Amino acid sequence: MAEIITSNKKAFTYKGKSIDELKTLDVREFAKYLKSRQRRAALRQFQEIEDFVSRTKRKTEKNKQIKTHNRALVIVPQLVGLKILIHNGHEFFPVEITKEMLGHRLGEFAPTRMKVKHSNAGVGATKGSKAKAKK
Repeated sequence: MAEIITSNKKAFTYKGKSIDELKTLDVREFAKYLKSRQRRAALRQFQEIEDFVSRTKRKTEKNKQIKTHNRALVIVPQLVGLKILIHNGHEFFPVEITKEMLGHRLGEFAPTRMKVKHSNAGVGATKGSKAKAKK
């Protein structure tokens, strides 16, 4: 007996549009599908976003890394699938742009604060450590 296996995976849609349909839209048309805060940001900086997208296309053709300090850019469909290095204040943090990131900002995916890792106290940090150092 052979069982028929069907996959329950749905095709990705964003507000009822597939990713291919969204990639054909320009930034201002895509902004209509965003929530109000992201829509306002995308419409205010649409020229900056379009310039960034055109720069990324040129750099991907030359196989160069895409680096940016601009953490406030709204992620648009044309950026999906790219690997972008986003500056977090200390270094460039590699981020792979996925479909679920649409409408978010680049800076949300490059954390600026790292988890504090506590270890043993150094020599001289406590009174007990001085006594240990003399031995």
